[in-house]
Amino acid sequence: MGACVEQDGREECPIMDCLNSNTMTMLQKSMDFLWSKQTCIMDNIANAETPNYKAKYVTFEESLRDAIQAAADGTNPGPAIRQAIQDSTIELHEAEESTRLDDNGVNVTDQMVELVREGYQMQYVLDAINGGFSTLRTVITG
Repeated sequence: MGACVEQDGREECPIMDCLNSNTMTMLQKSMDFLWSKQTCIMDNIANAETPNYKAKYVTFEESLRDAIQAAADGTNPGPAIRQAIQDSTIELHEAEESTRLDDNGVNVTDQMVELVREGYQMQYVLDAINGGFSTLRTVITG
């Protein structure tokens, strides 16, 4: 008595698809990005007094957008989009500008604001993941 059914000669498990959906894959990638962003911001704050240190930042949206657009233009966009989400990379960059005479590029106020914003974003993603699991729990338990 399982939730899996046979379709076209293969077994399909709709409940398991919830765990491997594009939405869950995207949420996982979002958490990976936010974790990297938080680490980067904390490194910047820790090096705020280090001469010649350049602030670092991470990007993900551009890589994801380009990969999804390329997948959507293909002949079989469904699986290609999932693969595009999985293959999108988080990129670390170094800022070029310096904000002080010692050539340090960290503006602590900006970094603190960005850390708070990142915290809100992380909470939003965690709420979305929890909502997905709550729905799954409801489906399983009835």
